[in-house]
Amino acid sequence: MEADYVIVGAGSAGCAMAYRLSEAGKSVIVIEFGGSDAGPFIQMPAALSFPMNMPRYDWGYSTEPEPHLGGRKLVVPRGKVIGGSSSINGMIYVRGHAKDYDHWAGQGADGWGYADVLPYFQRMEHWHDGGHGGDPEWRGTDGPLHVTRGPRKNPLTRAFVEAGRQAGYQVTGDYNGEQQEGFGPFDSTIWRGRRWSAASAYLRPALKRETCTLVRGLARRVVIEEGRAVGVELDRGGQREVIRARAEVILSASSLNSPKLLMLSGIGPAAHLAEHGIDVVADRPGVGQNLQDHLELYIQQAATKPVSLYRYWNLFGKAAIGAQWLFTKTGLGASNQFESAGFIRSRAGVEYPDIQFHFLPIAVRYDGKTAAEGHGFQAHVGPMRSVSRGEVTLRSGKPEDAPRIVFNYMSDPSDWEDFRTCIRLTREILAQPAFDDFRGKEIQPGADAQSDDALDDFIREHVESAYHPCGTCRMGRADDPTAVVDPECRVIGVDGLRVADSSIFPRITNGNLNAPSIMTGEKAADHVLGGPMLAPSNRQPWIHPDWQTSQR
Repeated sequence: MEADYVIVGAGSAGCAMAYRLSEAGKSVIVIEFGGSDAGPFIQMPAALSFPMNMPRYDWGYSTEPEPHLGGRKLVVPRGKVIGGSSSINGMIYVRGHAKDYDHWAGQGADGWGYADVLPYFQRMEHWHDGGHGGDPEWRGTDGPLHVTRGPRKNPLTRAFVEAGRQAGYQVTGDYNGEQQEGFGPFDSTIWRGRRWSAASAYLRPALKRETCTLVRGLARRVVIEEGRAVGVELDRGGQREVIRARAEVILSASSLNSPKLLMLSGIGPAAHLAEHGIDVVADRPGVGQNLQDHLELYIQQAATKPVSLYRYWNLFGKAAIGAQWLFTKTGLGASNQFESAGFIRSRAGVEYPDIQFHFLPIAVRYDGKTAAEGHGFQAHVGPMRSVSRGEVTLRSGKPEDAPRIVFNYMSDPSDWEDFRTCIRLTREILAQPAFDDFRGKEIQPGADAQSDDALDDFIREHVESAYHPCGTCRMGRADDPTAVVDPECRVIGVDGLRVADSSIFPRITNGNLNAPSIMTGEKAADHVLGGPMLAPSNRQPWIHPDWQTSQR
């Protein structure tokens, strides 16, 4: 088997690339280890806690014991299914802040500033405002990726935005438009009541073309001959074979598996490769380094009225929601329940938001376990730009072994300070009059946790990953020894090989990473095709006029 382009990974970026390359008439083979995304656990938005906990759909990775979190091992779900993590995520759609991309460009990712990436966000989107206002000129209206808003009928969901306003923060009609800062409605990748993953938006249409083929198998390594990538070795149906690429091999296997594949192929830190008996093709010390993520806490409050989703949290309630969704694709099953968002700055002198809120009208954990108190609500909160960095390394030279993952979470004193600030600012918001009719006792951290030490204990025990790993194949200038790919996503030191997924992010963006990952696939496809890039935008984002002197 051979094609012009061989893409490893049918995830957010890989699906977008398959669509654009095949649309341009190139032949594409996509290699994916995971299986079908059919069935209600993936397709029903409200069931989002199931697929990320199912071995059938998730690689099942976890961190090593995290040294600054009391040795806890945190789970690191990554999609092992058509659509990748866009098939198991929370379906939240956040582009990131304009300044994130300007920072990328400043770090050597030339041509990836906000002016350069905005046209790609617009090209990929089919945005539906649902009558909630917004910034149509900043959005795309005919792309493959449907972006919608939930119905926002729950009074708690509306109270959260009002509480933000009462606390003195901005209200924004569209955090993906001109103004990210403030409180407002969440965007999601849900369309007609179903999860609208990268598989639905990009891969299925691409596979209808004769130029695009999907192959199921485990990619073992990139085959490199005389300094050039010429194919991918994989295990398929008990056989080992090589799929050859006439033009290029593209890794879109995630921020955990893309660096792993590079290292298995001899591209990475030379000493580390030698430890595992792998011949060095290119000594790139940056491969697997610069690992970043977002952490979050759930600040949970009991509710004094039965307004939360808790009344459905029983077998009968879930069955009724499931039945309504199966037959009509409507009702509570058709929403991810994340319908109100907030982006704020932690203190004066911070130019753009560095804290994100996800509001949920139930007190529940990601694994689906509810709080013992029954009715309640919670705000997920966490800092956006931690300075802590981790790494992905090889556990062994065997492709079937999971990579070794250490995030080094909370390794910098500023992380602890930032999280204490997050808790205190959240408490202040939940104490506003908008919640007076609903507010019971604080479930967690709990009213007793007030001192820095008490909050630190709570953070150490309860902080969770928001599942936004990135940065392990950092993009930079070709002469930067720590960069792995150049600004056209080409692996430095090897011909015919690119990486296009969240691993190339120089620094994590503000918010959830699915939208930036798809954008990466869209833009990388234009680099691969060698054609002109979309014309830069001249739109200027809103920055708080008093950011230097005021926190809100």
